[in-house]
Amino acid sequence: MPETLVEARSLSKAFQSRDGKPLLVLDQVSCSIVPGDRIAVEGPSGSGKSTLLALLGGLLSPTHGDISWPALGSRRDLQPLQIAFVFQTPSLFPPLTVLQNVTLPLLLAGQPARSKERAECLLALFGLANLTRKLPEELSGGQAHRVAMVRALMVRPRLLIADEPTGQLDTLTATSLLDRIFDQLAGTEAALLVATHDAKVARRMRTRWTMDHGRLSPGPGREQTG
Repeated sequence: MPETLVEARSLSKAFQSRDGKPLLVLDQVSCSIVPGDRIAVEGPSGSGKSTLLALLGGLLSPTHGDISWPALGSRRDLQPLQIAFVFQTPSLFPPLTVLQNVTLPLLLAGQPARSKERAECLLALFGLANLTRKLPEELSGGQAHRVAMVRALMVRPRLLIADEPTGQLDTLTATSLLDRIFDQLAGTEAALLVATHDAKVARRMRTRWTMDHGRLSPGPGREQTG
C-alpha cells in the first residue's frame, strides 16, 4: 500500500465569533488521502469545506484532533513543493507579472533552473501564452484563476488542493481546465482534492465527500463514482 499523504483524526476547528464566543466550523472530522486520489468535497457554503482544505494542507492548525503527513514530512516541509493550493480568489501578487507569479514558487524553493521554460509551456497549455507580461489587475477573474492553477502545477506537487477551481469559469472553460489538470497529473502519483459546488466537477472524481455543518461524510471507499 502507498504511504498516506495526509492522515486526519477527529479534527475540530473553532474560530472566535464577534461576540467573543467560539464558533465551531469543523466537528470531529477524520479522513485520509493517499497517492493518486481524486477527491471532491461537496457541500453548501459555510459547511466547512474551505476550513477542511486549509487544515489538510497545513495552512491552519486544528483546535482539537491530530493531523500528520506521513509521506510528506512535517508541517514546515509542505510548502511550496509538496502541497500546492489554488484558493477561491486567485491570490496573485499585484506587483508581479503573470510569468513572475507563476515562477515564484520554484524561485522560493531554490529551483530556478528552467522555471521560465516550464512556466511558458504551462501557460500555453492553459491558453494563457499571450498574458505573460500582464499584471494581475489586467486579467479577468477567469484568467487570474487559471494563472493561479498554473502556478500551483509548476512545482509538480504531490498533493494539489483546489477550492472552487471552476467557480469563475463558464462551462466550456471549466471543462478545459479540468482536462488540463488531469493531463498534468496523469502518470504521476499526485493526489487531487477539490472543493466544489459543481456536480459536473464532482462526478469526474473517483471519490466524493460531503460536508454539512462541519461534519464530513466520506463516499464509499475510493471507488469510481461517475
